[in-house]
Amino acid sequence: MRIKPLRGDLENYLGVHTLSKKYEKAKALFENNPFHPSLNTEILEPKERLIYSFRLDKKYRAIFIYVDVETVEIIALTNHYK
Repeated sequence: MRIKPLRGDLENYLGVHTLSKKYEKAKALFENNPFHPSLNTEILEPKERLIYSFRLDKKYRAIFIYVDVETVEIIALTNHYK
């Protein structure tokens, strides 16, 4: 599995929220095994939209879509509790 390079605004979000190291760790886990238990990867509701998320930490999540069978694109980084 491969994650496309992040858009500039998402790179900026990581910097502002000091999440760059956590993102890199989660990215490595995801690219090795998208369903690694610590990522808590899940499909979001409504399921027919095919939008997924994985955990960066207890507070932040990466929202992604599949571009093809081997590639995903992060479309948002969010505070899970807001």
